[in-house]
Amino acid sequence: MKLLNKLLLYLVLPVVVLLGAVGAAGYQWVTRPLELPSAKVDLLVPAGATPATIARILNQAGVPVNSGAFAMLARATELDKKLKAGGYQIARGDSVWDVLRRIALGEVTSRQITIVEGWTLRQVRAAILSSPDIKKSDPPWSDQDIPRLIQGGTALKSYPPEGLLFPDTYIFSIGTPDTELLERAARTQQRVLEKVWQGRQEGLPLRSPYEALILASIVEKETGKASDRARIAGVFINRLRLNMPLQTDPTVIYGLGEAYTGRLRKVDLQTDTPWNTYTRNGLPPTPIASTGLASLQAALQPEKHDYLYFVAKGDGTSAFAKTLPEHNRNVAQYILGRKP
Repeated sequence: MKLLNKLLLYLVLPVVVLLGAVGAAGYQWVTRPLELPSAKVDLLVPAGATPATIARILNQAGVPVNSGAFAMLARATELDKKLKAGGYQIARGDSVWDVLRRIALGEVTSRQITIVEGWTLRQVRAAILSSPDIKKSDPPWSDQDIPRLIQGGTALKSYPPEGLLFPDTYIFSIGTPDTELLERAARTQQRVLEKVWQGRQEGLPLRSPYEALILASIVEKETGKASDRARIAGVFINRLRLNMPLQTDPTVIYGLGEAYTGRLRKVDLQTDTPWNTYTRNGLPPTPIASTGLASLQAALQPEKHDYLYFVAKGDGTSAFAKTLPEHNRNVAQYILGRKP
């Protein structure tokens, strides 16, 4: 019996010690303050996010978290079933447990505003001014004020304001000044534009990043299906090379401003404005909308082809043509409803 007791002691004790060590290490990992790249880190949790998704977002934000361990902790505590979407802020001293618990309880410590791809500056301003959580300037800023307001570290301040704010979701603390959000969006646009410009295709008829931004805004408004973006950009590049008018309706609509009634008429296409690409060759003087990364990439890495025309097919895609007769047949089929 004494031998059996000794045997059990030698076998069980190491296991108990090991389990205790594992438990202690686990407790330390859960409660240890996270390593943050700055004093505060904004975290946007999308709807339907899993623990693994949240861990990935944390890592992308510069907060190192073991994805598997984070998911196990969420499942063990059953908090994985309670995770709530929203904007959260992590501060120095917060642990993995603090972050997980905060998201499960929905303790949103920050707000968010989304600038949508394809929005005009007028729509961006309306969204900012309508947010009760943003501190508004007094007096309110206008479009013409933006170059002055975003003077902090962006070369875009020398250009007209349309298209200078990058479309994205921005997280902010309640009471953040509207000018701070404008500057953040402008700096993001500058950073994204410079990076994409550096990787541009050789030989493009675009003289500057700003011209790329203008073209990308047209691609943004003309694209109904993402897979058509690079091909549509290629059509405009081909036309620029041949000095053909771009003949794109969204630029005409933008030039009409508040005079646009919701239906583009023949007289509108014939009425000259700086943005009428039927009456003027080349790019319009400014972007016509906010432009996302995908459209910027398409404008600077366009598909190489011989197409000069395209028309919307009505299902989100476009029909492309190399010649005017072929294009006219596409118009007859998809716009006028005539059978081919």
